[in-house]
Amino acid sequence: MARRKGQEIDGVLLLDKPEGLSSNHALQRARRALDAKKAGHTGTLDPFATGLLICCFGKATKICGAMLNVDKSYRATLSLGSETDSGDLTGTVVQKAPEQFTGITEEALKCVLPRFIGEIEQIPPMYSALKRDGKPLYEYARQGIELEREARKVKIYNITITHFSAQEIVLDVFCSKGTYIRTLAQDIGRALGCFAHLTALRRTSVGPFKLSDAMSLGDFQQTENPQSKLLSLHDLPLDLLPEKLRQKEIL
Repeated sequence: MARRKGQEIDGVLLLDKPEGLSSNHALQRARRALDAKKAGHTGTLDPFATGLLICCFGKATKICGAMLNVDKSYRATLSLGSETDSGDLTGTVVQKAPEQFTGITEEALKCVLPRFIGEIEQIPPMYSALKRDGKPLYEYARQGIELEREARKVKIYNITITHFSAQEIVLDVFCSKGTYIRTLAQDIGRALGCFAHLTALRRTSVGPFKLSDAMSLGDFQQTENPQSKLLSLHDLPLDLLPEKLRQKEIL
């Protein structure tokens, strides 16, 4: 059977990705709702994570490269007292705080967080899409294989405590490209001496785009005219567009 080509549709959808879907599955559902021929997104969210996914269609896919280099913001929920192999609630617990652990103080947290502000080094998690010999690291991890990974420099511009309790904290993180929030949570837990892992992660901004302007996948699929919900090329910051498209938009 010949594959349906779809329509030539140009534009950007600010999508609030739901929990439980991969970024590509969310993108493809949005593409089918539009009947768009060409689609891409500007940066993966883990299936358990939610929040802003920039879905690009047609000519707008040309901004995907530039968008990979922008800063991002997240709201991260950390459970204290245990660490998992994946760094989040989907993994297996590999380290636990002593049985007598009853939680941390807010003062202890405030003493630790400044260590993670500015340029820091992170060792990428095994459960990541980084490739070694053509295979993503997560494929090795699923086979129980752990490989040496070189530390990478990233920048954390700001961390704000938005909720605190002795065994669960919520942090707003503003960071550079390439930052692994799962690794940040893990490292904060180790610095506190009690271990930690993510139980929720929500991306709140990607470059100039904000989650507050995004639309849920369900609402997008049910709207009568989904194309009307897209940002046009005229709506995009010019510095995100390749030179050829930039000149056309100026004209």
